[in-house]
This record gives sequence, structure tokens and C-alpha cells, in this order.
Amino acid sequence: MPTLNHYLLLAILLFGLGVTGVLIRRNALVILMCVELMLNAANLALVAFGRSGGSLEGQAFAFFSMTVAAAEVAVGLAIVVLIFRHSGSTDLESIRLVGGGAREEQ
Repeated sequence: MPTLNHYLLLAILLFGLGVTGVLIRRNALVILMCVELMLNAANLALVAFGRSGGSLEGQAFAFFSMTVAAAEVAVGLAIVVLIFRHSGSTDLESIRLVGGGAREEQ
């Protein structure tokens, strides 16, 4: 039977994998997926703590977090689609959103 430590270890591993993906990757879609992985790791920890305490508050917080994450995905994906239509790429290194071009030195 898995204990609280097992769930928390899995949550830490998932969160670390998500952070690594956000820091290493340059594709906006992959970064959004890594952010979702970090949110799921936090939800796992919330449910594990709630289960160990014998209450449903952890599940309620996880449900609220999932609704916020769904809204975040919808808005983030819409922004990524608009950026792709404008620049033709989802690579964050090649996108300039502000400024319109290179700044001239005087």
C-alpha cells in the first residue's frame, strides 16, 4: 500500500520534470505542457495530504486548481495560436512581441 511519502516523492519528481522542461525547452507548446505537469504534481500533493489527514479539503483544492488550469490552458493555447499565425513559429527564441524590430544604437 502506498504511503504519503510515496505520493509526495512522485509529486516532487513530476514537479522537477516540469521545471526542467520549462527551463530547457524553447517551444511554447512544450512549455505549456510542462506547466500543466507542475500543476498536476501540486494537485497530487494536495490530494495526498488530504487523504493522509482524512479530510476532503485536499480534493476540493485540487478540483479548484484543475478548473483554473483549464482556463489557463485555453488562454495560453489561444495566445500560442495567435503568435504562430503572426510569426510562423512557436519557438520562443525567435519571437519578438514588443518593439517591432531591432533597436537602433546612436
